[in-house]
Amino acid sequence: MTTTLVPDEVRIDVPVSGAPRRGALSRLVARLGNGVVQLLLALVAIFWLVPVFGLLIASLRDESANTASGWWTVFTKPAELTLANYAELVANQAVWQSFLNTFYIAVPATILVVVMGSLASYALSWIEFPGRETLTVVVVGLLVMPIQVALIPVAKLFGAFGLFGTITGVVLFHVAFGLPFAIFLLRNFFAGIPRDLIEAARMDGATEWVIFKRVVLPVAKPAIASLTIFQFLWVWNDLLVALVFADQDSAPITVALRAQLRQFGTNIDLLATGAFLSMIVPLAVFLVFQKYFVQGVLAGSTK
Repeated sequence: MTTTLVPDEVRIDVPVSGAPRRGALSRLVARLGNGVVQLLLALVAIFWLVPVFGLLIASLRDESANTASGWWTVFTKPAELTLANYAELVANQAVWQSFLNTFYIAVPATILVVVMGSLASYALSWIEFPGRETLTVVVVGLLVMPIQVALIPVAKLFGAFGLFGTITGVVLFHVAFGLPFAIFLLRNFFAGIPRDLIEAARMDGATEWVIFKRVVLPVAKPAIASLTIFQFLWVWNDLLVALVFADQDSAPITVALRAQLRQFGTNIDLLATGAFLSMIVPLAVFLVFQKYFVQGVLAGSTK
């Protein structure tokens, strides 16, 4: 009996004595981690929301008020707030046309990049063909190519095909330079899908299209959503490409605001109004789908 009880007592006493220490340490680490995260979120909110709020207030003040004092003085003079700037901007047909042009450019460029990038990433991840690894390296290597290098050659090419100065030309340029990042992001995510899942679908007689549609896409929703948001924000906020390849009739909102700056100089009231209107759409997209950013990007970056 003695030799049997001693080991039992030892096995019982050791975990009981160590458990409270480990539990207290884990709780302490969790509290410290939560405190750091909350502090970082507070700093991000301050440095991100304050300029946005300042831009909104500046868009609601007239030119004389914005010239005389900063936007923060509105708390002592709330009577300065007015919607006249927005009424004037709504009446400006050129600005509204540029706002529509931004949609015409951003939406097709985003859809094409997501669709083509998804198909190419699946092929590079799960379809065996000669030169697959080499092609993957070449495509990913295009990420290091700066846009400025291709502006003049592509402009000459678009001029030869009659695409220079059109919305189609701007969309094609964004698609071409958006695909390398799309393939890089989605291929890393697709490669992390369990091979047994793909092989089981193939053994059941599913074609590659069926596997892509019914197996890969439902699993890859976070990565695809992240890519959609990134691409849409990049194209919506673009100035350089639109400035080079778009003419006056196809110019997006960023080019229109730049023209207003060149024309009116210090007319901060109209510029702030246009800038805030152009920021509403990407801001809404980010707030609605922000949960997919970290989930999708981290899933592909760890492969």
